[in-house]
Amino acid sequence: MASVHESLYFNPMMTNGVVHANIFGIKDWVTPYKISVLALLYEMITSKPMALLERRRLNKLILPLQQGPDLTLKQFLMIVELCCPETSFELRCRLYQMADGELKDMEHFFSTLPNPFSDSEVYKTSVVGLFMRHMLLAYNKLSFSQVFKLYKSLQQYCNKDRWVTPSSGPQAELPSAANEDMELTSTEDTSVDRVDGVDREEPDAGPLHQSELCGHDTTGPLSQKQAEYFFARQAYLLKNDENKAMTPAILQNELNNILKFNPDFAEAHYLSYLNSMRVQDIYIATHSLLHYFDRLILSGGEGKSNGDEGYGRSLRYAILNLATLHCRFGHYQQADLALQEAIRIAQEANDHVCLQHCLSWLYTVEHMRGSDCVVLTEDSVKMASHFCLPYLASLGIQSLVQRGATQGMTANKLLDALRSTDMVHWKQSLSELIEISLAQTTSIWRMYGKSTMAWQQAQLLLNMNSLEPVNFGVQQNNTEAFAVALCHLAELHADQGLYGAVTDIMAHLKQQFPPHTQHAKLWMLCDLKIQFEKAMNDGKYHLAEPHVTATAALNRTEGLYRKALLLKALHRTSEASKILQRLQQLCEKNKSTEMIIRVLLATAELHWDSCGFATALPLLLQALTLSRQHNLQSLGSETVLHLAFTQLMLGTPQQALALLEDVLESILAHGSLMDKGRALLLMARCQLALAGSAAEEDRLAALEQAVETLEEATAYFSRLDCSERLREIYYLQARLHHALGHTAQRNKFAMLLRLLDQELPLSGATVLTHI
Repeated sequence: MASVHESLYFNPMMTNGVVHANIFGIKDWVTPYKISVLALLYEMITSKPMALLERRRLNKLILPLQQGPDLTLKQFLMIVELCCPETSFELRCRLYQMADGELKDMEHFFSTLPNPFSDSEVYKTSVVGLFMRHMLLAYNKLSFSQVFKLYKSLQQYCNKDRWVTPSSGPQAELPSAANEDMELTSTEDTSVDRVDGVDREEPDAGPLHQSELCGHDTTGPLSQKQAEYFFARQAYLLKNDENKAMTPAILQNELNNILKFNPDFAEAHYLSYLNSMRVQDIYIATHSLLHYFDRLILSGGEGKSNGDEGYGRSLRYAILNLATLHCRFGHYQQADLALQEAIRIAQEANDHVCLQHCLSWLYTVEHMRGSDCVVLTEDSVKMASHFCLPYLASLGIQSLVQRGATQGMTANKLLDALRSTDMVHWKQSLSELIEISLAQTTSIWRMYGKSTMAWQQAQLLLNMNSLEPVNFGVQQNNTEAFAVALCHLAELHADQGLYGAVTDIMAHLKQQFPPHTQHAKLWMLCDLKIQFEKAMNDGKYHLAEPHVTATAALNRTEGLYRKALLLKALHRTSEASKILQRLQQLCEKNKSTEMIIRVLLATAELHWDSCGFATALPLLLQALTLSRQHNLQSLGSETVLHLAFTQLMLGTPQQALALLEDVLESILAHGSLMDKGRALLLMARCQLALAGSAAEEDRLAALEQAVETLEEATAYFSRLDCSERLREIYYLQARLHHALGHTAQRNKFAMLLRLLDQELPLSGATVLTHI
C-alpha cells in the first residue's frame, strides 16, 4: 500500500513506500510558494518607484523568503504587508488573477519574467538572478502533466487564503492538495526511472526566517538549499544563542523526519549530535556522531586511507570527536583510549594537525583527572605555534594562565601572557578566544581582590562588538564567557548591596540561559551564593538552609563550606568542625588554595567561639602566608582583619589598630560593603579600647572619633540590611553617647536597639566573638 507521504509528495524514486535513492538530487523545485516569491520579485522590478525605506525592507526580506520553508499565502502576504502594504495588495491581485484564469496565464507569467542573462535589473550572478534562473530551468523541464498539476496546486494555494477564517490566524496550514506540486520535482517524464538528479521532499524542519510570523510549524517539504540553511541556522544558534534555537524535543523531531527519508544526510546526524549534547543524552549523541562519520566516510568515495582527504581523515577525526564526547560526560578512561587510537592513526598518516588536536585534548583530560599536565600543555603550545595553529596555541596559553593563577603567579606575568595572545586573536579574528580571554581576565582580577578592574573587564566583554557575523537576530553570543562575566557582575553588585541590579542581571541570565542549557549551572550556583549570603547577613538562618542543599547539588565543595558556615552560625560547633576538617582535606587534595584559606578562617572563628584566641593565631598565620604566596589580596585583607580582632581580644589594641591601618585602604578601595563595615567596626573597637587608658582630654577625643567611625560603618551595614552588625553598632553608639553626655542621641540608639531586638531576638551568642 502506498505510504501517506507518497500520496502527498510525488517522488519518482519512491515506489510502494520504498525509498530507492537519496532525496536531495535537485537543488530546488517550483512550488506555489516559489511562484509567489517570483511574483514579488516581478512586482519589485516592474512596478512604479516605491519609497526608499519600503524598498530597503523588501530587499532585506528577499533572502529569508528564498531560503526559508514554504509559507502559506496568508503568512507570505502578511510579511510583505509589514514592509510595503501597496506591494502586498498588488501581489495579492496578481496571484488571484493567475489562479482565477487559465493555465495560459501561469505560462504567460513565466514567459514575462525578466531574463537574468538580458539587460535587466536582475543580474545573472546575484542572489535574485540565481533564484530566478533555477526556477525558470526547473519550470522548463516540467512535462505538460506536471505543469497542469502545478497550476492546480497554485489554485488551491490561493483559494486556501480566501477561505481561511479570521480565527485561524497565521498558523493555518496548507491543504494537502497544495503540496501536490511536489510531483513537479522530477526533471524528466515520470515514466523514466533514474537514480541521479531526482529530488525527494522533506518535511520542513522549522522556521528559517528572521522575519517570520508563523512560529515553528512546518508547512511543506524542504529542498536541499532549505535544509542546508536550516542546519546552518540551528547549528549557529546552538553555538551562540541556544535560547533562540528550537527546543531539544522539537528539533529532534524535525531531524527524525528528515532522516526518515534520507538517512544518509550526514549534516542532519551531526546536528542531532549537537542537540543531544544539550540534554546530556549520551546514547543518542554517540549514535548520531557515529552515523555522521559513517555517512561522511561513505560519501567520500575514492578518498585515500592515509591522505589528507577521504575516509582516512574522517576516521581520525571521528575517533577524536568520540574522545571529546566521553570527556564531556566524565568518562576519562574511555576518552583516553579513544585519544590513543586517534594519535596512532594520525601518526601513521603523518597528520600533524590532527595530532595537535589530540594533544590539546590529552592535556584537557589529564587536567580533569587532577594530574599535573603542565608539560603536556607547554608541548602543545610549542607544536601548535610551529604548525601555525593559533587557535590551539592560544587555548594552551589560556590553560597555562589559569593554572598559573591558581599557583600564585603574579598578575603582571599572567596579563602579559594574555595580552600577547590577544594580539593574535584580533589579527586572526578569533572572537571566541577574545571573549574567553576577557572572561578569564575578569576572573583573575576578581580572584586577586581587584573588584574595580574585574568590573571594568566584565563590562568590556559585554559591550564589545562581536567579530562573528550577527545572523538570525543574535545580538549577543550566549557562550560560557558571557555567562561567567554576567555572574561576576551579579556577585560584584551583591557585594555593594545593589540587590535590585542583581535581580535584573539574574533575570537576564535566566532568559538567555534557560535551565536546560549547558551553561545554566553557572548562574544557578551564583544565584544560590548570593541568596545564601543575604540570608546570613539578615540573620535569617532558616532561609539559608535550603540554599545549602541546592548548592551542594551543583558544587560539593561550595555546599560543604556553606553548610559549615550555617552550623557555626547556629552554634553547632562540633558538627561544623568536622565538616571543615573534611573540607580542608578535600581542598588540599584538589589544590584549591582559595577554599583552603576560607576554611582556615572559618576554623579560627570556631576557636573564637570557645574563647581560644591564642589557638586561632597559628591558623590565621597559615592563611596569611598562603594568601600572600598566591597574591590573593582580598583574602589576605580578610585574614589581617581576623588577626587584628584576635590581637584585640588578647588585649593588645595598639597592635590590632596597626594591622588594621595597613589593609584599610585596600579594603575601602576594593572590598565589599560587608568587609568595609567590619573593618570600620573593628577600628571603632580598637579606638574604644585605647581610649580607656588615655588621659581625659585624649579619651573624649578618641570617643568622638569612635562615634564617627561607627556612623560610617552604620551606613555600610544599613545598605546590606545586616541586622546582627547593626545591633552591635547601636549598642556601642548608645554607650558612647552616654559616656559623652549626649542624652538624646543615647535614647535614639537605645530605641533602635530595642526595636531590632524585638524584630530579631538574640540567639544566645555574644557579639564579642565576631568581627
